[in-house]
Amino acid sequence: MTTLEDIARALGTTKSTVSKALNGADDVSKATRQAVLEKAVEMGYTRRTRTKSAPRIAVFVTNMEYRKPSDFGHDIVMGFRKAAEPEGYEVTLIPLDIPLQQSDSYDTYMMKNHFCGGFFLGLTPLDPWLKEFETCKTPTVLYDNHVSGNPHISHVGIDNAEGMKIAVAYLRSLGHEKIGYLSNALESYVYHQRLLFFLQAMESCGLTPDKELTGSAYHVSDCLSQHLPRLLEKGCTAFVCSHDLLASNALVYCAELGLSVPEDVSILGFDDIPLCQHTVPPLSTIRQDRDLLGRSAFYAFTSQFNHVAVSTLLLHPQLVERNSCAPLSPQD
Repeated sequence: MTTLEDIARALGTTKSTVSKALNGADDVSKATRQAVLEKAVEMGYTRRTRTKSAPRIAVFVTNMEYRKPSDFGHDIVMGFRKAAEPEGYEVTLIPLDIPLQQSDSYDTYMMKNHFCGGFFLGLTPLDPWLKEFETCKTPTVLYDNHVSGNPHISHVGIDNAEGMKIAVAYLRSLGHEKIGYLSNALESYVYHQRLLFFLQAMESCGLTPDKELTGSAYHVSDCLSQHLPRLLEKGCTAFVCSHDLLASNALVYCAELGLSVPEDVSILGFDDIPLCQHTVPPLSTIRQDRDLLGRSAFYAFTSQFNHVAVSTLLLHPQLVERNSCAPLSPQD
């Protein structure tokens, strides 16, 4: 591993100067500090050694609400904190935006701000740092995103393949054979994966995996208006939705069409957000334990920190039966 002495030798300076530069000391010039940071990143140096102060982990959140208990990201963040803080880590939450990512390279930002690792929620393909994760040296965990080939990057989530198989098998057990699939835009890694796994689940359950019975759009309202009536006309009697917010809006849209859920059509969500218990009818869904997801992200991080290169850590999903799915009626 690269040491402070290695960096000092490469720059022709002292170990003390390198240490001061990395720790933001006032008696080191801005130019020297920047040169040390850049050389440290270039040489693959990471802050893996615990100091007297608490080691710091950054939790970056974008495109996801997390502040209130009812927000999707709240339990993930809390699960991470509940695992990390008793172990002596300081967890800092950072709203992530494009200007922040453009201010520095990822490794430089983390070193400059004294973070020993990062956990990311809500990344999209448009985020500049996502490309840097292919070669970064900082121990990093991504929720519902995957970067292959870098031992410093881990991916945590639920087993979406298993989740979709549970979803399709459940609807199949209720007599539904023509099952539609509704999704947000497929540019997202997780939504793209869920569509593929839905089609695979249809085949594994002995049903026809027909892409014509799927539909996606960037906005929830566009997805429903463009695809739900079309799929109903094609004879779909049940729908799997890529996430619960889409499913809850599908309940409302069906009511506007004069359809009763679950008597006329069954709707199954994905994620089990708190809203599911309060929709009309309460939404059946595939649950991911978000508290455990947060904890598993910390476990993946500590594995990396101890030089165990964890690639992917997936949790088992669980079917939650409420009232939005029912057996196919004889007339259907």
